[in-house]
Amino acid sequence: MLQAVVSGLLLGGVYGLVASGLSLVFGVLRIINFA
Repeated sequence: MLQAVVSGLLLGGVYGLVASGLSLVFGVLRIINFA
């Protein structure tokens, strides 16, 4: 049970990092396009 919770948290953290990285890249690209 505890292992499932820990692996779920790790997976959620990885997905969060990927999502924030993608949004950061798209934001920078949008700023470059507007410039």
